[in-house]
Amino acid sequence: MKYILAVFFYGFVCSLSYSQELGFVKPKNKGKFYLYWGWNRGAYTDSDIHFKGSDYDFVLYDVKAQDRQTPFSAHKYLHPGNLTIPQTNFRFGYFFHENYTISFGFDHMKYVMVQDQEVSIKGEIDGGYPYDGIYESTIELTPEFLTYEHTDGLNYVNLELNRFDDISAVFGLYATNFQINLTEGLGLGFLFPRTDSSLLGKDNADDFHVSGFGLSAKVGLNFTIFKHFFIQTEFKSGYINLTDVRTTNSASDTATQDFGFVEGTLVFGGRFKL
Repeated sequence: MKYILAVFFYGFVCSLSYSQELGFVKPKNKGKFYLYWGWNRGAYTDSDIHFKGSDYDFVLYDVKAQDRQTPFSAHKYLHPGNLTIPQTNFRFGYFFHENYTISFGFDHMKYVMVQDQEVSIKGEIDGGYPYDGIYESTIELTPEFLTYEHTDGLNYVNLELNRFDDISAVFGLYATNFQINLTEGLGLGFLFPRTDSSLLGKDNADDFHVSGFGLSAKVGLNFTIFKHFFIQTEFKSGYINLTDVRTTNSASDTATQDFGFVEGTLVFGGRFKL
């Protein structure tokens, strides 16, 4: 493998030098499609979560949560049957202009409430549970009271409008077979999570469910090799509003919350004409 990589690198450097010597032809983007797949890490702002059912109605304030990226292994990350086990990103897009694309994709993030934290609670529980009472105090979020995760996952399905600019000249690069591109974009979409929760000992719903909407903005660097293949890294920030989360197998039990997120990605893809 190291010899194969060495030959590839040598050929790439030679082609880069050759194109610089002869004068490069800048690749054109308009009319091309692109596709990528990769992985993300995320972080979330604290949020208030409102739980409501036929026999309870309460709010938990400033609840902390984190992501849950799968530890790396070739089997979990590269095996076709396991592609959605890690936190992943997929996108398919089209250059309708030399510098603009429209794309569709999903961000498969994971949201995990930090267990055993102490938060403020306000509201009422009255259903014969061990936690019955009228609350305006604090409570520890033990597994017996609540576990709450969007881990299969916090699926942000969205459309993006992106700008794409070749900035190779900034770094003194003038080559046909290697470009550095700056990309920025705005996204809008809906959330389609499969929520894993245990509330007051009830069974969870465990179904995919359209639960709200999201907005996002991003900036990234794209490194294109041999005109068609690229590695791209992005920083994305956004807002998620979950207006209808299924928390148990009872349709009357729901939760609402909204929070901000930041996401870093590393993706691999290709750009081509059909």
